Amino acid sequence: MNLEQILEKAKNVRLVAASKYVNAEIIKEFYYKGLSEFGENQVKALSEKKEILKNENLAIKWHFIGTLQSNKINLLIKQRPILWQSCNSLKLAHAVNKRLDYTLDTLLEINSAFEESKSGIEPNKALEEYLQIKEECKNLNLKGVMCIGTHSNDVKMIQKSFETTYKIYENLQKYGANICSMGMSKDFELALKCGSNMLRLGSILFKSP
Repeated sequence: MNLEQILEKAKNVRLVAASKYVNAEIIKEFYYKGLSEFGENQVKALSEKKEILKNENLAIKWHFIGTLQSNKINLLIKQRPILWQSCNSLKLAHAVNKRLDYTLDTLLEINSAFEESKSGIEPNKALEEYLQIKEECKNLNLKGVMCIGTHSNDVKMIQKSFETTYKIYENLQKYGANICSMGMSKDFELALKCGSNMLRLGSILFKSP
């Protein structure tokens, strides 16, 4: 699938380029191909790439999409990402909230795959914790949810994880949620069918001809 085909499939949703395996020059190249939102998995890499590109006059919107370690909170806050996609616990929400001196748009990460290797809040606790964070963490502006699809070759299992997350998203819309971030390189077309309105694409994007 080439870049044009990917952009066509994603034309009605927001596309975040997951750029953890590429350098700042490649990010710049893809920016000029029409991408403006880039997501990094590590705070240090986000900081370094942002620094390299700071004089390029590019209107890049940076997302943080990886697991946030507590010793990297201050560095993340300094980067001022437009969206922190991976708030995965009430404890972490409090830790970030108390150090913020601005409002940070945030997504709650749901472990809808029920996999120990994945971080995120259990689906049955998601609604309660979302509302608790909304109430107690005034510097975090919760905008919706994020999940990583089940790591499986069974399409039905992957679909179930997306449907679980989308149902939570639907229940949160009355509380202002408007982002459902689901779908990566291997499963984004399925995620779109399940209601995703934000994709995080890496390998398929950067390896596209």
